[in-house]
Amino acid sequence: MLLTFFLLGLVYVVLIGVAIASKAAIAVLFIAVLFAAQVFFSDKIALRAMGVREVSPQEAPELHAMIERLCIQADLPKPRVGVMHSAMPNAFAMGRSQKSATVCATTGIMELLSPAELEGVLAHELTHVINRDVLIMTLASFFAMLAALLTRFGIYGQMFGGGRRDNGPPVWLIVFVVSILTYILSYLLIRMISRYREYAADRGSALITGAPENLMSALQKIASGIMQIPQQDLREVQSMNAFFIIPTSVKSTFGELFATHPPLEKRLARLAEIAREMGKPVA
Repeated sequence: MLLTFFLLGLVYVVLIGVAIASKAAIAVLFIAVLFAAQVFFSDKIALRAMGVREVSPQEAPELHAMIERLCIQADLPKPRVGVMHSAMPNAFAMGRSQKSATVCATTGIMELLSPAELEGVLAHELTHVINRDVLIMTLASFFAMLAALLTRFGIYGQMFGGGRRDNGPPVWLIVFVVSILTYILSYLLIRMISRYREYAADRGSALITGAPENLMSALQKIASGIMQIPQQDLREVQSMNAFFIIPTSVKSTFGELFATHPPLEKRLARLAEIAREMGKPVA
């Protein structure tokens, strides 16, 4: 993961250097303001868009008790608890920090899983909170957004004056090409980071609960449950795939390279290995 972050940072340094050299610093500053807004408000916007409702301990006593118990085991401040009314079995965590985090479960997942399996899923989401994965992905995706916007600006040329450098190519063309390359490379590297964080969250769940077999069982049930949901309903929430414990497209059409999550089979294999390390029997 460190190597991936280094490569991603190197790509972004090149992009920023070219943008500043081409007098696009104003555009970069403008997008930095957008980035700040994204960091502080994107989780609230996403939760509202998904129809997530924060619930009190009186409204969802079992869910609150489970999360509170897991937080004690993980030495983590208790996050806000949200419920999304959807038949789709899934769960996710939002928030830029441990203090501002919200852990959400759909009504579908609470009906589908046993208490032990749901505990494994919630421990997975709490690990994302511990690792600050939402903030990490926000930081990682910011420059991809920057590259996409600079590419659009570059198409029109006038953003950068359309001038030439000593008989060289137009400045806007240089920014355009660098932005496209940055977007492609960052797209692939961000998805690689996303897959790593899912493996890390699976391992964190196993360590917090001491029962990786419960998460294994839960992942299989969730994947099967998602297959039963109408495609139209899944398309409505596919923009949140990167945050779900299992994406709505369980099988990636374009293969693992472009997926936000590792293949289910690989996740189960790693959890089985962790279970063996713990001396747990694996079927």
